[in-house]
Amino acid sequence: MKHRGARPRGRAARASGARRVRTPRSDRIERATAHLTLHLNGEQRDVACASHKTLLEILREDLALTGTKHGCELGECGTCTVLLDGRPQLSCLVLGLECEGRPIVTVEGLARGPEPHPLQVAFADLGAAQCGYCTPGILCAAKALLDERPAPTREEIREALSGNLCRCTGYIKIFEAVELAALRLREETASPPRARRSRAGR
Repeated sequence: MKHRGARPRGRAARASGARRVRTPRSDRIERATAHLTLHLNGEQRDVACASHKTLLEILREDLALTGTKHGCELGECGTCTVLLDGRPQLSCLVLGLECEGRPIVTVEGLARGPEPHPLQVAFADLGAAQCGYCTPGILCAAKALLDERPAPTREEIREALSGNLCRCTGYIKIFEAVELAALRLREETASPPRARRSRAGR
């Protein structure tokens, strides 16, 4: 039974001369492209990218920040951890569109000017990184912990890093490196500015 006013389909459409209206390809491409302004590592970055891309893909493919690593892309390994609003975020599970205007910190943004972050120094000093593939995510998760708890217990460190898998180190050196960085940060905070400058000049 035909409904009055229904549009003809298939052969009937062709026979009646009805034409399918197509969206111009340029319009489809324009709608599929997102123009984002990201607050990334203390700087404003403008990027045009596919609207379906995750933050991980945008960081690596569109902004050439390859310190953040591809891992499982299922949110299970922690390799892609960055800081979003100051908290650890699995960048493989969040769309870039959701991050516009929110502060993002990747491993490239941990350094304080030309000086590496105390976490990075402690990891190097204690050999807490071997293959290094998981290290960027662990550093970001550890920084979030130390920002919130300057003197964490071993159990708090273990809990904070429980979502970051490492197949090389057995975790003990990682925990020790976080403890060492926490100690150095507390000493740095407690030292008067003149003492900090004199130590830096040695």
